[in-house]
Amino acid sequence: MSGEEAAGTVVSPGGEGEAGVDLLATHIVRAIGVRKIFTMGGEKVHALKGVDFKVERGEYVAIMGPSGSGKSTLFNMIGGLDKPNAGKVFIDEVDIAALNMYELAWLRCHKIGYIFQTFNLIPVATALDNVMLPMLFADMVQAEAQDKAVELLRKVGLGDRVFHKPVQMSGGQQQRVAVARALANNPAIVLADEPTGNLDSTTGRQIIDLLREINESEGVTVITATHDHKMLAVSDRIAWLTDGAIERYVSRDALDIQEGRADAR
Repeated sequence: MSGEEAAGTVVSPGGEGEAGVDLLATHIVRAIGVRKIFTMGGEKVHALKGVDFKVERGEYVAIMGPSGSGKSTLFNMIGGLDKPNAGKVFIDEVDIAALNMYELAWLRCHKIGYIFQTFNLIPVATALDNVMLPMLFADMVQAEAQDKAVELLRKVGLGDRVFHKPVQMSGGQQQRVAVARALANNPAIVLADEPTGNLDSTTGRQIIDLLREINESEGVTVITATHDHKMLAVSDRIAWLTDGAIERYVSRDALDIQEGRADAR
């Protein structure tokens, strides 16, 4: 089965192009034939080689692959942080390459929440201020943003760390702040790039469980790039990325997960 077949079929909302038109398609993300080439030292590096990738609304998908496989590049395409050299990326059936910079900024602010391996918190700001910031960018009234930020920090177990700065928190606590920040504007999609990469095993497990809880309780679509096999145990589907191409898709039920490795049954 090809990557396209494994991910499902859907067509453009205009009713032409791909076969099997469905205006009520459940795919919230579609990457079609995405290619990305970087030039490094005069040499061309093919980071993505015609990737087809689809995610259903409310799904929890893990992208697995070694360093240099193209995981972060694919994330940047989905998140609107970079544009492909060829192919298209659709978020809720909107071709993000067709958006101007203001429309793209709106989409990134309102539709997508980002979680990074290095937390990316503002070091001089409190947890409260870090979580409030995306809401203020979205023109939410400050008092409402403050109340919501406190609520989100409580939701991720940091109700007693609201006024702490990053230097006063552990790595796990900082990543919880990052999770709360990602949820600030009620995104439809959370993109988590190696969210447990800088955490110990126990703390990493807590972040994984937190993301799954949010996925199930809030209906947020979670797409994570990871080396962490513990992430596979909570994922609905796993995409294996190798040398810029998706090698295969595997459902959670088809995996035999053991400590340190995961094999298809």
